[in-house]
Parts: sequence; structure tokens; C-alpha cells
Amino acid sequence: MNIETLYEDEDLIIVNKPAGLLVIPDRFNHELPSLGKTLEAKLGQKIWIVHRLDKDTSGVICFAKNEHAHRYLSILFQERDVNKYYAALVYGIAEPPEGRIESPIAEHPAVHGKMVVNRKGKMAVTDYRVVEQWPLYALMQFQIHTGRTHQIRVHMQSIGHPVVCDELYGDGDPFLLSNIKRKYNMSGKDEVEKPLLSRLALHAYKLEFNKEDGTPITVEAPLPRDIAACVKQLNKWSKTITPHSDGGDE
Repeated sequence: MNIETLYEDEDLIIVNKPAGLLVIPDRFNHELPSLGKTLEAKLGQKIWIVHRLDKDTSGVICFAKNEHAHRYLSILFQERDVNKYYAALVYGIAEPPEGRIESPIAEHPAVHGKMVVNRKGKMAVTDYRVVEQWPLYALMQFQIHTGRTHQIRVHMQSIGHPVVCDELYGDGDPFLLSNIKRKYNMSGKDEVEKPLLSRLALHAYKLEFNKEDGTPITVEAPLPRDIAACVKQLNKWSKTITPHSDGGDE
């Protein structure tokens, strides 16, 4: 498995995680490949988990290469001295086009593995900004100031704009070109339309922090091909809406 290394030194390695890959094996999927094990095989050494991304989320993730770095980085993440930025395709017209969501998140009372906005939960803070807006979709950027499970996905569902292809907090439907292209005609060879995107449209695009010696680390990963392909088609077949507008006509 080819994992792109974005930054590496004697203390840490930062890579671009592919979507669909677990960071570490969970108790239900012991046999599946994981990013941690793949990197250990690539480096020929033990690495330590510092933070995680959901299986279907792609993007920037950091691992420690020794115990001392692991202790330092773990404290850094726990004390929120790290800037974490994400990008996502979401449904709908997001108004206002930038703002902050401050809503506590707790475990769903009935569905295992699902979270929900609940006043009895732990406070979660998400800043958001619309990058591009179309009649049915928006490309948004986020900075999370807390690290709650599924934070962006839960917060966006709570304001009526779930992340595209989110099976847990949205409808889970794939992104199809026919959704945005009028008079779409399938290729004569295909019986079923092939989706442009069929996984969670969430990507960790930037990570910023200072190493123990004060060295600033800023690492970015561009939008992956599948999400970028959706953006390209949206710009081709959908009208761009200026933020703060009333939406207009498609």
C-alpha cells in the first residue's frame, strides 16, 4: 500500500491517510489492514498513535516515532495546542456562510457508535467557512477546537447540512453526476450510473503545531481526487452562489 509521507524527522511522521483505511485495527476488524501497521512495516520500526481519523476520512495524520515524542505530542493534542483543519462537501446552502457551532456532544442513547448533540454531553466547538456554494451542495472548511467523536459530522447534521455520503448522520447516498447535470445520459455500456463519490466527503487538509524545541510544523494535503472530481463537476454543471445571497435560481 502506497502511503504518501508529508513530513518526517527523527521524532514523528505525518502522512496523507487514504479514505477507507483504519488508523488501528478495532476489535471487530482484527484482520483488516491498518495505517499504523502499514507504516510500521514501511519504516521497519514501532510507531505510536497520537490522534485518529475516522476510517472513511482522508487526510493529514501524525504518528510519533519514539516514546518521548509520543508523550509530548499526546499532551499537545489533549491540551488542544494543535490547529486541525478539515474540508467537506455538505448538502444545502449554508447560511450564514461562516460562523461557530458550540454544541455539546454525547453518545446516542440507543445507537451504538453514533453521537448526538445533547446538553448533557461534552462541549464541542467548530468554526466553519463556506469556500464554494452551489444550489444543492457546499464546499466548506472547518477548524475544530475540541476533539469529540464525529464532531464535524454531528455538528453539520445538527444545523441541517450533513456531510455528503455520510451513512451515519445523513442519507449515505453516493454523489452522482446525474444529481447536478441536466439531461444526463449514461454510457451505453453501463447499466447503473457509477458514482463520482461513494465515501464520506470529509478530508483533514491541514495540521499545525510546534515541536518541543519550538520548531513550527505546518503540513497540508490537497483535496483527494474523488472529492476534487465532485467540485470540478459542480463548477461545470451548477451555478455558483455568492455567499450572503438569497440563493437565486439554478
